[in-house]
Amino acid sequence: MKKLRMLVFRLAILMISGVIAGPVFAQTATAPYKLSVFATAPTGLSAPDSIAVLGDHVFVGYGDGHLPDGSDGLSSQIVEFKMDGTPLYTYTVVGHNDGLKVDPITHKLWALQNEDANANLVIIDTETHLTQFYSFGPTLHGGGYDDMVFRGCKVYISASNPANNPNIGPAIVSARLEGNMVAVDPVLSGEANAIDIPTDTTVKLNLQDPDSMTLDPLGNLVLDSQGDQELIIVSNPMSSNQRVLRLPLTYLTSGGPMSVETDDTAFVTSTEGFILFADKGLNTVYKLSRNAFSPGTAFTAADGGPFVGTLDFTTGVVTPVVTGLNGPGGMMFVDTSKHDQDDHQDGDRDTCKDRR
Repeated sequence: MKKLRMLVFRLAILMISGVIAGPVFAQTATAPYKLSVFATAPTGLSAPDSIAVLGDHVFVGYGDGHLPDGSDGLSSQIVEFKMDGTPLYTYTVVGHNDGLKVDPITHKLWALQNEDANANLVIIDTETHLTQFYSFGPTLHGGGYDDMVFRGCKVYISASNPANNPNIGPAIVSARLEGNMVAVDPVLSGEANAIDIPTDTTVKLNLQDPDSMTLDPLGNLVLDSQGDQELIIVSNPMSSNQRVLRLPLTYLTSGGPMSVETDDTAFVTSTEGFILFADKGLNTVYKLSRNAFSPGTAFTAADGGPFVGTLDFTTGVVTPVVTGLNGPGGMMFVDTSKHDQDDHQDGDRDTCKDRR
């Protein structure tokens, strides 16, 4: 699935560059939303995807069409931008970058490479520009690792590209640093039971494409099983009362509801702010704004549309807001209000000893 998408993105890049002739559509936002360009890809870079924000700096990972198992031996670039879109610094990581998150405790940037196999983690100190490289051992699910979230003292990572169908391995693992290695423990099985939100019935999962991860406003893990066209919500992870929900994703067409694949999802945390999202095929990071957002609203990058839209967590229906896209992926809500944010981070440097 990942390799197929990578081929599609490579073809899209060729179309945009004019090597292959193809239709060009205008990028349009539905009123009252306003769409603008935050940053175009720096010279020589392409396929922007994951986005992370630290203070007034934005970090964007560029996949450059490299192989998602790292077997080509190539490196990816992570570009640090000012909030006005001016590039400041470029970090190089070995492999195909996919996951990119800021550790809210250490304020270091975690970059995860090679989502199909041979995964590695690079932790970047954005003040000194120093990097630390970490390896993973053999995976229980047979693939790589894609994305991560921080919740208190725990780090959770999606276990992507499983080798088996049905997926008997973990779809989510917890991670801890041990020397120069990342040790993992299973959190969610790829064939766990879940409550299907629209029908309120229990179903057995078979997660074949665990991908992006985020936290919802309540601190629940939200996993995008991309090729399965569904979100998985995990509350109270790694506890005796862990609970799993499934949300199938659709959008409305003239012929009725149609399943849709999505990538990153972002939740609005303030009335003040804007959304950044990347389009791999258009080589552009966009800014989506309006005078006031509704806190708690979920936005998602429907690469299967392709469009960016709002997501109803009761029905699973995605309503397009931005159309004319090519390969929307990485997404982040940037809160511009002045209040302090903790993002459910109940840990600190003293108690989270693995991340000091």
